[in-house]
Amino acid sequence: MKAIVSAGLVGVLFALGLGLGGMTHPEKVLGFLDVMGRWDPSLALVMGGALGVHALFLRWSRRWKAPVLAARFASPSHSRVDGSLVTGAALFGVGWGLVGYCPGPAFVALATGEQDVLMFALSMLAGMLLFRFWTRFRASVGGSPDAPRPDCAQ
Repeated sequence: MKAIVSAGLVGVLFALGLGLGGMTHPEKVLGFLDVMGRWDPSLALVMGGALGVHALFLRWSRRWKAPVLAARFASPSHSRVDGSLVTGAALFGVGWGLVGYCPGPAFVALATGEQDVLMFALSMLAGMLLFRFWTRFRASVGGSPDAPRPDCAQ
């Protein structure tokens, strides 16, 4: 129960940070990405601040033997850069550049009830479901070892 409450509080803090930083406004994000036009560098400060806080906390947490709410620290299972990772990153970047939303800020912006945010969130959910279907299908027909595992989308 402590872990659920903690996750909820961290989620609220994250949402507040996204909102205060302007990340939930697609026009601000698109202005940041428009380096050849009317560039708005303010999100670089938001991202830089987030990286700074993360770097300090990471350094501080390495002194701990274990996290407060878990038995051990979670680490990525592998660090290989493969086609699936590059394709996913490219799709993420293209989607962010086209509409100005990425998953976290879009979820927070759903509270506004605006139709464009709802359409983005529904499209994102449809893409996630298609990915899950595709990876399970590939696994069932003996897809290549480099194919994403079905549990990657969960």
